[in-house]
Amino acid sequence: MQYGLFRGALAMFRVVPLDWPVALCARVWRVIGPRSGRHRRVLANLALAYPEMTTAEREATALAMWENLGRVVAETMLLDRILKDPDRIEIVNRAELEAAMREPGPKIGVTLHMGNWELAAWACALCGGNPAGVYRPLTNPYVDRTLLKQREHLYSGGLFTKGDSHDAGPDGQRTARLITGYVRQGGNLAFVLDQVDRRGIAIPFFGREAKFTPVPSMIARHVGARVWMARCLRIGKGTKFRVELKELEMERTANRKDDVQAITAEIFSQFEVWIREAPEQWMWWNTRWEPESEAA
Repeated sequence: MQYGLFRGALAMFRVVPLDWPVALCARVWRVIGPRSGRHRRVLANLALAYPEMTTAEREATALAMWENLGRVVAETMLLDRILKDPDRIEIVNRAELEAAMREPGPKIGVTLHMGNWELAAWACALCGGNPAGVYRPLTNPYVDRTLLKQREHLYSGGLFTKGDSHDAGPDGQRTARLITGYVRQGGNLAFVLDQVDRRGIAIPFFGREAKFTPVPSMIARHVGARVWMARCLRIGKGTKFRVELKELEMERTANRKDDVQAITAEIFSQFEVWIREAPEQWMWWNTRWEPESEAA
């Protein structure tokens, strides 16, 4: 039933101008988002991150976030149409990135759930790179297969499936070996990195301790990859974006653990700067701080 509804919506979306379903989903999510159980988590996370905000300001930010997520839902089903229109995506420092993509060697890109994060890797491809990605399959295999075909337009280097056990079990270990080997051989690998990982490493984030996966930092440190931090910022309320990339300057020492900690902390320090500039474009429902921090 879920897949049938999804296919019906997809068929309808593809026969009308692209901006129509995007605007429709924004309106729908603005209505249903605040009625979901996740809305309380959004408001709680905003209160932790922005204690200076008033209740009305947090509610307005949350509503704008739901609208953005509604747009992302529609856009994810129509990625191929978006990519055919070059005027919809602007790359801020394109000449610099094109020069970097021409240089040999392994490269890693990390982004966050901001604007339409699905499009962040497209900047790499437009500048001559061959990005691959890592993703976790959806619960519904039919919906997952359809969306996977859309994502293949973004990741010319292919997609690696993340195991349910992450890096702790056989599936996660296999994925870790595959992606490490891919990067070591000079591949461009992209991660959406801002999901909290209870088994990750603790770093400061919005003045509190949060745990995130160190996998990209570990791979970069291990194989000597260059790391770019990226955000895809929505311009206005339509399907137009500005992609900005910033290379992470890393110092590798004899202490592997400290290096990984420092790289991860630096990435999330930049993420925090970007989020503070446009909090309504970040996906707040998946951000959780440690219980002891929340109680502080």
